[in-house]
Amino acid sequence: MSKAISRYVCQQCGRVAASYMGKCPQCGSFNSMVEEIEQTAPPAKSPNALRSLTGRTSPRPIAEFGSAEEFRLPVPIGEFSRVLGGGIVPGSIVLIGGDPGIGKSTLMLQMTLVMAASRRVLYVSGEESERQIKMRADRLREQTKTPFPTELYLVTETNLQTILEQVRELKPELLIIDSIQTIYLPELDSSAGSVSQVRECSSQLRELAKSQGISVFIIGHVTKEGAIAGPRVLEHIVDTVLYLEGDRFQSYRLLRSVKNRFGATAEVGVFEMRGDGLAEVPNPSEAFLAERMVNAPGSAIAVTMEGTRPLLVEMQGLTSPTQFGNARRTPNGVDYNRLLMIAAVLTRRVGVKLTEQDIFVNVVGGMKIDEPAADLAIAAAVTSSMKDLPIRADAALIGEIGLAGELRLPGQMPVRLREAQKLGFKTAIVPKRLRKAEPWTQDLRIIECRSVQEALEIAFAIERRESPQGRQVA
Repeated sequence: MSKAISRYVCQQCGRVAASYMGKCPQCGSFNSMVEEIEQTAPPAKSPNALRSLTGRTSPRPIAEFGSAEEFRLPVPIGEFSRVLGGGIVPGSIVLIGGDPGIGKSTLMLQMTLVMAASRRVLYVSGEESERQIKMRADRLREQTKTPFPTELYLVTETNLQTILEQVRELKPELLIIDSIQTIYLPELDSSAGSVSQVRECSSQLRELAKSQGISVFIIGHVTKEGAIAGPRVLEHIVDTVLYLEGDRFQSYRLLRSVKNRFGATAEVGVFEMRGDGLAEVPNPSEAFLAERMVNAPGSAIAVTMEGTRPLLVEMQGLTSPTQFGNARRTPNGVDYNRLLMIAAVLTRRVGVKLTEQDIFVNVVGGMKIDEPAADLAIAAAVTSSMKDLPIRADAALIGEIGLAGELRLPGQMPVRLREAQKLGFKTAIVPKRLRKAEPWTQDLRIIECRSVQEALEIAFAIERRESPQGRQVA
């Protein structure tokens, strides 16, 4: 006989409590504990109650398993295929998150329109009607004027049991769920989007993907902090987690991979939002530098790695005398604590007095830079604005800054330098290499520096056409 149990579940982190609490002790969210009624039943005595997704319950030696390369479904959208690791793996489950209105549904519908030319695709929407989806599809194919693929099926449904029945009848190769927060199981008393519903629905979709070989794409909402809404177990269940990022007032969108069991993590695909959908940007570095003002004070070029792709981005810095008691530090696209550290090093080690200066740092194009290889470019941009001296337009700066004012060499330097040389840069200011490694490109003037002060002196000496003495130049 089943028994009803009342419990309180945090809608942000999934913590379960026996009584109501105004503040979750695990994640610190207020008013996030929601009461849920759980029906418990006696455990099943059938020997088949515990069954693996593949139907096997006995262990096998690892030597019996094949090690052939995983077959992938080709994706005609090159940037999307890059982020996935080279294509769609059959039986995989992919989670795509992003801010409202950033373009998640547009990207998914655009992908299904090209995939349905050779594969059967089922697009399930719990947020929009068939007419709304058809209107978006008409806009996406306005440029090509191609007929709609006959293997693309649309359905608006939120009951997961009904969706699974339709999948068994249609037998698609790709299944799109838009979104997981609108799907529910009727046997659970909680509302759609709750922790219990999201966890159970995603678990059943995973079992469907692994047992039937269907590739499942799930669209997920994000919280105000930018994380995917629902329990953290949702990101553990899926094989790949993608985030669609970008400023809604900018045209560029970045599709970033933060988890991928079938490819490289931290991979990035760049798109441009247009009237007819998301267009690929094959050379994002050139696009980010297209509107750059040459020889302007406060501008420096950094070479950052996003997964396996090098990107050249413009770092802008601006200093202004503070009007308040405490100077402000305002970063846009870089870490706040990283900016504080760079400002402290410039003040203490280089002698640039920034204690009474407001500092603003911006990454052009809506990019978010996390790696420390952009430290030297940030320091150069801030110093350039402070001294009102421009840095030479054809110079790229690469290097991590330490607290002692030293420069440290980041990884994958040959790849970064080749990208800078390909885009027409003539000079690269980099940390001094102390270990033997892969030779650098010979078509680029490489100046090696040991400290931040030395690098900044050379950067401004280059602009004044002076020949610095005692520098090791390759």
